[in-house]
Amino acid sequence: MTDIFVQIVCTTPTSELAQSIAEGLVTERLAACVQISGPIKSIYQWEGKLEKSEEWTLTIKSTLAKYQLIEERIKELHSYDTPEIIATEIAEISEDYGRWIHESIN
Repeated sequence: MTDIFVQIVCTTPTSELAQSIAEGLVTERLAACVQISGPIKSIYQWEGKLEKSEEWTLTIKSTLAKYQLIEERIKELHSYDTPEIIATEIAEISEDYGRWIHESIN
């Protein structure tokens, strides 16, 4: 298996949107698993103002080969103009879990 595995983080303003994105990514076999955490408190600058909001975090397990499709799909489904979409390559992964990801999205 030569997959490069990634974990992608994305936040949403509602749990309903988080669930919709998660279900879409898994159903479309772009992600093997999406975990939803929250609510969390986010504090950030947006359009020159300090913002504080409640958000939900999606932790998406997939491969680097699927990243571009995942990014495009999140942008289609998301309500934010600029959604957080950050992918981190997984340095180490158990062979069984990696196989499961691979089988789940291929």
